[in-house]
Amino acid sequence: MYQPVGRGKLFEQIVEQIQGRIVRGDLRAGDRLPPERELAIAFSASRTAVREALKTLAQMGLVEMAPGRGTLVTDNTSRAMRSSISLMMRVGRLESPDYLVELREIVEPEIAALAAERADEACIMALREAIERMDAALRQSETYIAADNDFHRTLALATRNPLILSLVDSIVDLLAEQRKLIFSVPGGPERGQVYHRALLDAIGRRDVEGARAAMRAHLAQVRADAQAALTP
Repeated sequence: MYQPVGRGKLFEQIVEQIQGRIVRGDLRAGDRLPPERELAIAFSASRTAVREALKTLAQMGLVEMAPGRGTLVTDNTSRAMRSSISLMMRVGRLESPDYLVELREIVEPEIAALAAERADEACIMALREAIERMDAALRQSETYIAADNDFHRTLALATRNPLILSLVDSIVDLLAEQRKLIFSVPGGPERGQVYHRALLDAIGRRDVEGARAAMRAHLAQVRADAQAALTP
């Protein structure tokens, strides 16, 4: 099942083996890992190294350390992606807002187009409700940003493509940080609402090209406001 680990950073080798078993499907969501003592014996490693490996796997979103229940494999792939992407951005000093806007400009217009084609009434209602929440919170950053996150996540949900939803979920922390920047710019939230309404209108009319164009215009506004927030 597990192979004894060699020299070097033992906990990283343990992480690699357990992660590999999860990726291959040998371990599935809900499976319980052996206790620390048994894992230490299997890996010929200290319990300290095993404990550090389990903490790392938990931070990656691959396992959950539940008191009284042991360590369980999770199915939270979005959380795992979010952890990996956020770590990459910070360790690699890739926190420039331009990188995130550029990614959004590539991905989100097509999300909006698919949403216009596939959204059901429940998604359209959820988009409308998120806009109403933002309208009521133009001076309350946390409430506004939470509703903004929900609006864009609902667009991803409306595509009916679980991979798209996982991708959007994986960058939600980065998006929230960017939205904090934009919220600090005078008129930023109000400008955002203009484009949110345009998106809702296009999706409600099943206007694929209109939704795509509205998202491109929205992201141009996001780029401008993010840059303005960072200009002394």
